[in-house]
Amino acid sequence: MLAATKLALWALTGFVAITTVFFNVYIFLMSLWSKMEKKQRSPSEIIIMALAVANVTHQLVCYLWMTMDEIDTKCRIAHTFYTVLLLLIFSFKFTIIWDTSFLTFYYSTKLVSTPNRCYSQVQAAILKHVTLAVFLIPVCGLATCMPMIAVFQPDNHTDHQDCGVLLPSTSSGRIYDVIYLLLCDVLPGLIMLKCCISISIHLAVHLRHMKANTNGAHVPKLGSQLRVIQMALSLVLNFIVFLVVDLYVNYQMVVNHDNSTLLTFFVTSLFTTVTALVLIYGKKTVWKALLHDFNIFLDEYPCLSCLKVPEQRQDQTQQSHKS
Repeated sequence: MLAATKLALWALTGFVAITTVFFNVYIFLMSLWSKMEKKQRSPSEIIIMALAVANVTHQLVCYLWMTMDEIDTKCRIAHTFYTVLLLLIFSFKFTIIWDTSFLTFYYSTKLVSTPNRCYSQVQAAILKHVTLAVFLIPVCGLATCMPMIAVFQPDNHTDHQDCGVLLPSTSSGRIYDVIYLLLCDVLPGLIMLKCCISISIHLAVHLRHMKANTNGAHVPKLGSQLRVIQMALSLVLNFIVFLVVDLYVNYQMVVNHDNSTLLTFFVTSLFTTVTALVLIYGKKTVWKALLHDFNIFLDEYPCLSCLKVPEQRQDQTQQSHKS
């Protein structure tokens, strides 16, 4: 990768990192604050908080590696330093993907009721131990990434490579890379796709029943349930875009020996930012609080008042005026 391209990706990732940290910290604090108002935190809030922590930590470690790679152009720092950072980045990536998949799975269980009793019991058992699950996911991620030290070969730094990068140059390394992609990308992706299909079928059937009950007199409305459906489907769509890019980058690294590590870091940062925004939108109270705080911030700068976002829908505003 050319030096100019690396610098551009570093600068773009820095900008995205700011939004990633802001939105994830915001939703984490809002979820933490809601605990003061509730006696017990819901499973979705536990998963969201774990996902927010993983997103922020991954972003900080990732940008540290990218910054050191830009500063230490001659790779004078010990190779072990970069290797440890890369292992942490890949393990947190594993955690982020599985937390997102777990969250989608949770929402599908809340929206879709399955007639299979055995499957329902498995779902209930998993959701009963949410805290244990979000703790085991990063442990499994670290355990999955540790073999990289043995099967991946450190690539010597050249004008077109990065410091401490690990590439699967041997046959065992390529086999492990396939296994890692199956565990980290494909398997959680299949779970999310299955949940997406279930939610879509549920939405279609529900809308058809509502339209039949109202004889087409008005457009069927789902209220807050539709917001959750939109959030779950948006999470899956965001993951599919990330998956395509991630698989392409790994293909380039394994087959063509083209190191595109910085590109996958940038795409992962975009993925974590969009995920946080989708989660904030899905939580109606958090979304309203964010819009309110944003408008209050703009009040301090009258020249930016044109950027204000309406906090209520137009139909709600008209109804309030009529009443």
